[in-house]
Amino acid sequence: GAEGAGGLAVTGSIPLPRAGGGLMPSGATPPEAPACAGERGVYAVERYRADFPGLAGGWHYLDSGATAQKPQAVIDAATHAMGRDYATVHRGVYARSANMTLAFEDARRKVAAFIGGREDEIVFTRGATEAINLVAQTWGHANLKAGDRILLSVLEHHSNIVPWQLLAERTGVAIDICPLTADGRIDLDAAEAMLTGAHKLVALAHVSNVLGSVLDAPRAAKLAHAVGAKLLLDGCQAVPRLPVDVAALDCDFYVFSAHKLYGPTGIGALWAKAEILAAMPPWQGGGAMIDRVTFERTTYAPPPQRFEAGTPAIVEAIALGAAVDYVSAIGLDAIHAHEAALVAELRDALRSRNDVTLFAPDESAGIVSFALQGVHPHDLGTILDEEGVAIRAGHHCAQPLMDHLGVPATARASFGLYSNSSDIAALLRGIERTRRIFG
Repeated sequence: GAEGAGGLAVTGSIPLPRAGGGLMPSGATPPEAPACAGERGVYAVERYRADFPGLAGGWHYLDSGATAQKPQAVIDAATHAMGRDYATVHRGVYARSANMTLAFEDARRKVAAFIGGREDEIVFTRGATEAINLVAQTWGHANLKAGDRILLSVLEHHSNIVPWQLLAERTGVAIDICPLTADGRIDLDAAEAMLTGAHKLVALAHVSNVLGSVLDAPRAAKLAHAVGAKLLLDGCQAVPRLPVDVAALDCDFYVFSAHKLYGPTGIGALWAKAEILAAMPPWQGGGAMIDRVTFERTTYAPPPQRFEAGTPAIVEAIALGAAVDYVSAIGLDAIHAHEAALVAELRDALRSRNDVTLFAPDESAGIVSFALQGVHPHDLGTILDEEGVAIRAGHHCAQPLMDHLGVPATARASFGLYSNSSDIAALLRGIERTRRIFG
């Protein structure tokens, strides 16, 4: 964009961004994809585990649904971007700033391609939470009024509940809650019966962060669009473990956080259809999101810059690009198949016990939530930690779902691309020890 819009038009022969955020001379050939693909189609989990320094020492990490460990390629990309390559973006006329601008925008292109969107449809945010709040405070305030309705589901994360409640308090919009099927899926038959012409937005989790149940997103889009509503999908648990194509899903908004995708904290993305973004008003004011400022009137940059006020998360964006490279080199289909096998293995082992309650469908994506009879999940989590096993224990920012399940909390084991059967064996040993302690 023009300098007046907070951007910099880069021309001429200058270095291009390397995969992972480094720089290479003009005309150089980009390096090959990370050397992490399995040989002859074999999923090389032990090879991948070696890429993650956070797993050193035999730690059994089963909390990837909360945040994923980081491969060395992502760590290196962040280190180089913060150090030898560092400069601001979009504003500087000197070479390093231009190079960093290219690397930053290359990360946007990678994210767009990763989910099947266009580059100008990707807005960098601090994470999925901020992305949902952005939609609520911009599109929501511009398009929703008293008498309109929003449809959520019982299993939503608080980040896909509270922003809509805040909007409802200010606008008079009503919120409806779609129930679940007996096995813990969003009941789209019920949704179809509930939706009316008054519904302007349907906001649902693509994959539940507690149950791992996968939404039939294309059907949800069809149902929403049939009554003139938009569909927002919370993709936080989907993008690390399922191939995502927003065009095929036919959603209107898609959000996710980088730190669950083996990237850094502090950054995520909002994807929205270009025509929707173009009609949305700014959310925050400041540098980079403007076209022209006077004391009488300000005009704004086009999307996505309109929604990225201030100096962006430069290092984090470049590291996110490296995470996309890493995951893409392995392949989401392969990752999903690997995690599905682990889910089946763990569920089979837990199902053989008469003191464990399992939640969610058998084919849940990468997540197993359960309760051990007579043991609070926090106590189980503490004992497992003593055994070198990390799980999540609590309400998982889904208190309405806990109320629905009739429990105060669950224990949750969530897998990553680096998880293996030894993690499951360690978890089962820890459960046995807990059983002996509690009787």
